[in-house]
Amino acid sequence: MSTSNIDLRTYIFLDSLQLQMASFLSTVSRGYLPVGGQTCCIIEIAPGIEINTLTDVALKATNVTPGMQIVERAFGMLEVHSDSQGDTRMAGQAVLDAINRTEDERLKPRILTSQLIKNIEDHHAQLINRTRHGNMILRGDTLFVLEVEPAGYAYYAANEAEKSARINIIEVLGFGKFGRLYISGEEAEVLECKTNVEKRLSEISGRSAKEDYK
Repeated sequence: MSTSNIDLRTYIFLDSLQLQMASFLSTVSRGYLPVGGQTCCIIEIAPGIEINTLTDVALKATNVTPGMQIVERAFGMLEVHSDSQGDTRMAGQAVLDAINRTEDERLKPRILTSQLIKNIEDHHAQLINRTRHGNMILRGDTLFVLEVEPAGYAYYAANEAEKSARINIIEVLGFGKFGRLYISGEEAEVLECKTNVEKRLSEISGRSAKEDYK
C-alpha cells in the first residue's frame, strides 16, 4: 500500500458509547451492531477506496467488530468497536502504522455551523422527522444543529452531547464532505450540550486543513 497519498482526515475514539448513540449507529449501520458501553474507533481517509485495505488491517490486528464501512468517491470511513478499549485502540494503531501516520496527523475538526432554534414550530418538526433516523423532534423543542469538517467527528460530537445533557439525538451524518448533527430537547439542556460539544471538539489535536504532511 502506498502511504504517501493517504490523507488521514478523522481519527477519534468514543471511549463509551452512550445508549442513544449506540442505538442510532445500530439503526444506520450495515455491519455488525454496537451496544451501549462499548468503545469504538472512527477513521476517515482519502482516497476512499483505501478504506477496504485498512478494514482488513484493523480486523486482523485484534478482536474488534466492524459496524460501518462507507466508501465514497472521495472519502472512506470505518467504524470498529469492542468491549475492550485496549482492542479498539490496538486496531486503530494498526491502521495508523499501516499508513505511516500518527494520531496528531489527523485533521482538527472545524465547526462550520453551530446554531440553536428555540421553540420549534410544528411543520418544521415534521420536515425534520421525515428524514431522521433517531428520535423525533416535537413542537416547542429547542433544536441544535452542528456542521463540522471532517465529517467523522459528527459521531464524536453526538456521543459527547449525550454525555453532557438530557437531550435527544435526532440525526447524525458522519460521512461525506461535512458532518451534521441534529439534537433536540429542553432549551437549557440543549444549550448545555452545545457548549460542551464545541469545547470538546476544540480540544482535539491535529493539523489544519491547509497543512501538508511532512
